[in-house]
Amino acid sequence: MKALFIAFNQAFNQDVIKILEFHGQRGFTRWTDVGGRGSDTGTPHFGDHAWPEMNQAVMAFVPDGGTAKKIIAALGRLDASAPDLGLRVFSWDADSHASPEVD
Repeated sequence: MKALFIAFNQAFNQDVIKILEFHGQRGFTRWTDVGGRGSDTGTPHFGDHAWPEMNQAVMAFVPDGGTAKKIIAALGRLDASAPDLGLRVFSWDADSHASPEVD
């Protein structure tokens, strides 16, 4: 299983969700009103009078195999379509564990 953390300008919200759904990824967690700034050339997204834009973030756990690569590639194309908005995706291996029984 792969964990995908996707941080993006709020303008990309529907596009990111559509990409996940197109690739069969139903489950995810989304955070809205996420502030931040890109590490190299990104402008701040702080939701204030000087920097009014905001980001969002999505965490999705996708099956191993080509699904994660396909989602990452599609997100890369979305980012390339409007690079000034900003979109980043980070992935790592993730294990799924059942919750322990509680006495």
